[in-house]
Amino acid sequence: MADTLPSLAFLGAGSMGGAILRGVVASGIPVDGGIVATNRTADKAAELAALDDVRSIALEREPEGNARAAAEARVLLIGVKPAMVPDLLREIAPHVRDDAIVVSLAAGVTLQTFRSILGEGVTALRSMPNTPSLVGKGVTGLAAGPGTAPEETAIARRLFETVGTVIELPEERIDALSTISGSGPAYVFLLIEELTRAAMDRGFDEQDARTMAEGTFIGAAALLEHTGEDPAELRRRVTSPKGTTERAVAVLERADLGGIFREATAAALARAKELAGEAPPVTEAIARSE
Repeated sequence: MADTLPSLAFLGAGSMGGAILRGVVASGIPVDGGIVATNRTADKAAELAALDDVRSIALEREPEGNARAAAEARVLLIGVKPAMVPDLLREIAPHVRDDAIVVSLAAGVTLQTFRSILGEGVTALRSMPNTPSLVGKGVTGLAAGPGTAPEETAIARRLFETVGTVIELPEERIDALSTISGSGPAYVFLLIEELTRAAMDRGFDEQDARTMAEGTFIGAAALLEHTGEDPAELRRRVTSPKGTTERAVAVLERADLGGIFREATAAALARAKELAGEAPPVTEAIARSE
């Protein structure tokens, strides 16, 4: 792993961008040239200003902040809402360094959009982090654009490794990844909700029901990580022949749980392709974009 990272600019340091920024700071990895982050309002900018070695810009006070940040940093993370990406790219295009590495955090915005605005020679990568990145347990899909050098991909990978694990893949696989790791936390939360309701139906109060359901998921995931075993093997170990768990699992299997997940991820993939085919509208100026 690299001992340092080059200068970083988080253009639109909202929830996801802010999580990655905090991950970099917490990792202790030196950043040559420092870190700059932009947010629309002074209140949001103030949340990041207290972090070590971070210069936080409020665009309502410094309307040219994105352009200045782009001119200063080698790695530019684009974290504004997808519909606002083209406006931001047009704003920073004259200021992007020749050696810049531009990394998209925006869902549904293709690398072709970046090349069409910043130029075909731009080094651009598309990422798909997920919300557990907020607690350093994220899974990030990372797709490098044409002409990206291995050293440049390694810089982006190291950046996202500060908030979890990284899977490198071609851009055409990003949408499929989003249906698993991107949307996956919502599936898990839904299962926890339903198991909590089932516990309440068995007479437990809400607090105890939540403790059982949430603690069981957290514990099972920790056990899986600790042992490194295949989840099917761990399931077999807890499923005693002719026991209660075996009877419950049989009900889930009769309900075709696997088929439900395949149908759910297919629906998510179809929507991702719809979004990718919808050109983000040019709506507001970037000073109002976050």
